[in-house]
Amino acid sequence: MRLFLTGLMIVALAGCSSNRNSVSRSAPSVQFASGPISKACLASDRKARSSRLCGCVQASADRVLSSAEQRRAARFFRDPHEAQDVRQSDRPQDEAFWPRYRRFVAVAEGSCRGM
Repeated sequence: MRLFLTGLMIVALAGCSSNRNSVSRSAPSVQFASGPISKACLASDRKARSSRLCGCVQASADRVLSSAEQRRAARFFRDPHEAQDVRQSDRPQDEAFWPRYRRFVAVAEGSCRGM
């Protein structure tokens, strides 16, 4: 299962980019940001990491997750097993967090694909 979650994180990071944030069709513009997700992404050992990709993933997190949720999700980069524990948890706060985290992953995949 750890391998599955690691793969999910890699897909979320590697499969990111689209023109959803574009100003016009001829001049696409992707938003970039810095924060806990971006820092964790850059510190990871993933080959696909770059400041551009990690900044895009952070911008996605800014749209979906609170600051506290971003700090929590950033820990998944260091310990993918923690994501598995949260996903399987029966704790109400974990059950509330997981759908928002999945939404963040979907937004990042759609916004950052191809970076």
